Amino acid sequence: MALQPSLQRALVIAGTYEAPHTLDIFLDYVCPFSAKLALAIDGVLRPLFAPGGKYAGKVKVIFRNQVQPWHGSSTFVHEAGLAVARVAPEEFWKFSLALFAAQRDYYDIPVSTLTPTQIREKLAGLVAETLGDDKAAPFKDLVTLKSTPNGGVDVTDDLKYTIKFSRQNGIHVSPTVLWDGLIANEISSSWGEREWTEFLEKKVTA
Repeated sequence: MALQPSLQRALVIAGTYEAPHTLDIFLDYVCPFSAKLALAIDGVLRPLFAPGGKYAGKVKVIFRNQVQPWHGSSTFVHEAGLAVARVAPEEFWKFSLALFAAQRDYYDIPVSTLTPTQIREKLAGLVAETLGDDKAAPFKDLVTLKSTPNGGVDVTDDLKYTIKFSRQNGIHVSPTVLWDGLIANEISSSWGEREWTEFLEKKVTA
Protein backbone atom coordinates (compact mmCIF):
# COMPACT_ATOMS: atom_id res chain seq x y z
CA MET A 1 0.00 0.00 0.00
CA ALA A 2 1.01 3.61 -0.37
CA LEU A 3 3.45 5.31 1.98
CA GLN A 4 4.17 9.02 2.05
CA PRO A 5 7.61 9.77 0.55
CA SER A 6 9.08 11.30 3.70
CA LEU A 7 8.71 7.96 5.51
CA GLN A 8 9.77 5.55 2.78
CA ARG A 9 13.47 5.37 3.70
CA ALA A 10 12.68 4.48 7.31
CA LEU A 11 9.46 2.46 7.31
CA VAL A 12 10.31 0.07 4.49
CA ILE A 13 12.15 -2.22 6.87
CA ALA A 14 12.69 -5.19 4.55
CA GLY A 15 13.03 -5.41 0.78
CA THR A 16 12.79 -2.37 -1.45
CA TYR A 17 9.90 0.04 -1.99
CA GLU A 18 9.64 -1.01 -5.65
CA ALA A 19 8.96 -4.68 -4.79
CA PRO A 20 5.58 -5.74 -6.24
CA HIS A 21 4.29 -7.60 -3.17
CA THR A 22 3.73 -5.81 0.15
CA LEU A 23 3.43 -6.91 3.75
CA ASP A 24 2.01 -4.02 5.78
CA ILE A 25 2.66 -4.92 9.40
CA PHE A 26 0.90 -2.85 12.06
CA LEU A 27 2.86 -2.95 15.32
CA ASP A 28 2.65 -1.22 18.68
CA TYR A 29 5.88 -0.77 20.59
CA VAL A 30 4.22 -1.62 23.91
CA CYS A 31 2.44 -4.75 22.66
CA PRO A 32 4.22 -8.01 23.59
CA PHE A 33 2.80 -9.80 20.54
CA SER A 34 4.16 -7.04 18.32
CA ALA A 35 7.58 -7.53 19.91
CA LYS A 36 7.39 -11.23 19.14
CA LEU A 37 6.51 -10.56 15.50
CA ALA A 38 9.31 -7.99 15.24
CA LEU A 39 11.80 -10.76 16.02
CA ALA A 40 10.36 -12.87 13.19
CA ILE A 41 10.62 -9.92 10.82
CA ASP A 42 14.27 -9.48 11.75
CA GLY A 43 15.27 -13.14 11.81
CA VAL A 44 13.12 -14.60 9.02
CA LEU A 45 11.70 -11.99 6.65
CA ARG A 46 14.55 -9.52 6.31
CA PRO A 47 17.05 -12.19 5.15
CA LEU A 48 14.51 -13.56 2.65
CA PHE A 49 13.85 -10.12 1.15
CA ALA A 50 17.44 -8.83 1.25
CA PRO A 51 19.81 -8.90 -1.75
CA GLY A 52 20.63 -12.54 -2.38
CA GLY A 53 17.55 -13.73 -0.49
CA LYS A 54 14.96 -16.02 -2.04
CA TYR A 55 12.43 -13.20 -2.49
CA ALA A 56 14.79 -10.29 -3.11
CA GLY A 57 13.09 -7.67 -5.24
CA LYS A 58 9.72 -9.40 -4.89
CA VAL A 59 8.40 -8.53 -1.41
CA LYS A 60 8.76 -5.57 0.93
CA VAL A 61 7.72 -5.04 4.55
CA ILE A 62 6.30 -1.70 5.60
CA PHE A 63 6.30 -0.93 9.32
CA ARG A 64 2.96 0.62 10.24
CA ASN A 65 2.85 2.47 13.55
CA GLN A 66 -0.24 1.24 15.38
CA VAL A 67 -0.98 3.57 18.30
CA GLN A 68 -3.17 1.82 20.87
CA PRO A 69 -4.50 4.58 23.14
CA TRP A 70 -5.55 2.25 25.96
CA HIS A 71 -1.83 2.11 26.72
CA GLY A 72 -0.92 5.54 28.06
CA SER A 73 2.59 5.60 26.61
CA SER A 74 1.69 4.36 23.14
CA THR A 75 1.50 7.85 21.66
CA PHE A 76 4.91 8.77 23.08
CA VAL A 77 6.75 5.64 21.96
CA HIS A 78 5.40 6.05 18.42
CA GLU A 79 6.40 9.71 18.45
CA ALA A 80 9.87 8.42 19.28
CA GLY A 81 9.91 5.98 16.39
CA LEU A 82 8.77 8.65 13.95
CA ALA A 83 11.34 11.13 15.29
CA VAL A 84 14.10 8.57 14.69
CA ALA A 85 12.66 8.05 11.21
CA ARG A 86 13.49 11.70 10.57
CA VAL A 87 16.80 11.93 12.41
CA ALA A 88 18.29 8.62 11.27
CA PRO A 89 15.98 6.84 8.79
CA GLU A 90 18.57 4.15 8.06
CA GLU A 91 18.61 3.25 11.77
CA PHE A 92 14.86 3.23 12.33
CA TRP A 93 14.66 -0.55 12.50
CA LYS A 94 17.65 -0.80 14.83
CA PHE A 95 15.97 1.64 17.20
CA SER A 96 12.62 -0.13 16.85
CA LEU A 97 14.18 -3.43 17.91
CA ALA A 98 15.77 -1.71 20.90
CA LEU A 99 12.44 -0.17 21.87
CA PHE A 100 10.67 -3.52 21.59
CA ALA A 101 13.38 -5.05 23.79
CA ALA A 102 12.83 -2.29 26.37
CA GLN A 103 9.04 -2.20 26.05
CA ARG A 104 8.39 -3.29 29.65
CA ASP A 105 9.86 0.04 30.78
CA TYR A 106 6.97 1.75 28.97
CA TYR A 107 4.12 -0.49 30.12
CA ASP A 108 1.19 1.13 31.91
CA ILE A 109 2.38 0.78 35.52
CA PRO A 110 6.07 1.74 35.02
CA VAL A 111 5.07 5.03 33.35
CA SER A 112 2.04 5.74 35.52
CA THR A 113 3.91 8.23 37.70
CA LEU A 114 5.83 9.91 34.85
CA THR A 115 4.85 13.09 33.05
CA PRO A 116 4.82 13.18 29.23
CA THR A 117 8.06 15.20 29.35
CA GLN A 118 9.71 12.56 31.54
CA ILE A 119 8.61 9.76 29.20
CA ARG A 120 10.09 11.63 26.26
CA GLU A 121 13.33 12.18 28.20
CA LYS A 122 13.47 8.45 28.93
CA LEU A 123 13.04 7.72 25.24
CA ALA A 124 15.79 10.20 24.40
CA GLY A 125 18.04 8.19 26.69
CA LEU A 126 17.25 5.06 24.70
CA VAL A 127 18.09 6.90 21.47
CA ALA A 128 21.44 7.97 22.92
CA GLU A 129 22.17 4.45 24.13
CA THR A 130 21.16 2.82 20.84
CA LEU A 131 22.19 5.34 18.19
CA GLY A 132 24.58 7.71 19.95
CA ASP A 133 24.48 11.12 21.61
CA ASP A 134 24.71 12.89 18.25
CA LYS A 135 21.26 11.51 17.36
CA ALA A 136 19.76 12.22 20.78
CA ALA A 137 20.01 16.01 20.51
CA PRO A 138 18.00 16.40 17.28
CA PHE A 139 15.63 13.70 18.53
CA LYS A 140 14.89 15.74 21.66
CA ASP A 141 14.20 18.78 19.53
CA LEU A 142 11.61 16.89 17.47
CA VAL A 143 9.68 15.66 20.52
CA THR A 144 9.76 18.93 22.48
CA LEU A 145 6.58 20.99 22.85
CA LYS A 146 7.43 24.42 21.55
CA SER A 147 4.63 25.90 19.46
CA THR A 148 1.10 26.80 20.51
CA PRO A 149 -0.32 25.44 23.78
CA ASN A 150 -2.08 22.60 21.92
CA GLY A 151 0.16 22.35 18.87
CA GLY A 152 1.92 19.06 19.54
CA VAL A 153 5.52 18.36 18.59
CA ASP A 154 7.39 18.36 15.30
CA VAL A 155 6.38 14.79 14.44
CA THR A 156 2.69 15.22 15.32
CA ASP A 157 1.73 15.42 11.64
CA ASP A 158 3.56 12.15 10.97
CA LEU A 159 1.76 10.60 13.92
CA LYS A 160 -1.59 11.82 12.57
CA TYR A 161 -0.77 10.31 9.19
CA THR A 162 -0.09 6.88 10.68
CA ILE A 163 -3.23 6.97 12.85
CA LYS A 164 -5.46 8.11 9.98
CA PHE A 165 -4.02 5.39 7.78
CA SER A 166 -4.90 2.72 10.34
CA ARG A 167 -8.38 4.10 10.94
CA GLN A 168 -9.36 4.37 7.29
CA ASN A 169 -8.25 0.77 6.75
CA GLY A 170 -10.13 -0.55 9.78
CA ILE A 171 -7.05 -1.66 11.73
CA HIS A 172 -8.03 -2.03 15.36
CA VAL A 173 -5.29 -3.97 17.14
CA SER A 174 -1.67 -4.97 16.84
CA PRO A 175 -0.22 -6.94 15.36
CA THR A 176 -2.26 -6.88 12.17
CA VAL A 177 -0.73 -7.92 8.84
CA LEU A 178 -1.90 -7.07 5.34
CA TRP A 179 -0.74 -8.98 2.27
CA ASP A 180 -1.08 -6.86 -0.86
CA GLY A 181 -3.66 -4.65 0.84
CA LEU A 182 -5.89 -7.33 2.39
CA ILE A 183 -5.84 -8.43 6.03
CA ALA A 184 -4.18 -11.85 6.36
CA ASN A 185 -5.88 -13.16 9.49
CA GLU A 186 -3.98 -16.42 9.32
CA ILE A 187 -0.67 -14.73 10.15
CA SER A 188 0.27 -15.06 13.81
CA SER A 189 2.93 -13.48 15.99
CA SER A 190 3.94 -17.04 16.90
CA TRP A 191 4.94 -17.88 13.33
CA GLY A 192 8.49 -19.01 12.76
CA GLU A 193 10.52 -19.83 9.68
CA ARG A 194 8.37 -22.82 8.64
CA GLU A 195 5.07 -20.96 8.70
CA TRP A 196 6.43 -17.90 6.92
CA THR A 197 8.12 -20.05 4.28
CA GLU A 198 4.88 -21.91 3.56
CA PHE A 199 2.90 -18.67 3.40
CA LEU A 200 5.31 -16.98 0.99
CA GLU A 201 5.54 -20.06 -1.26
CA LYS A 202 1.76 -19.82 -1.75
CA LYS A 203 1.50 -16.04 -2.06
CA VAL A 204 4.47 -14.79 -4.05
CA THR A 205 3.57 -14.79 -7.72
CA ALA A 206 5.68 -11.93 -9.11
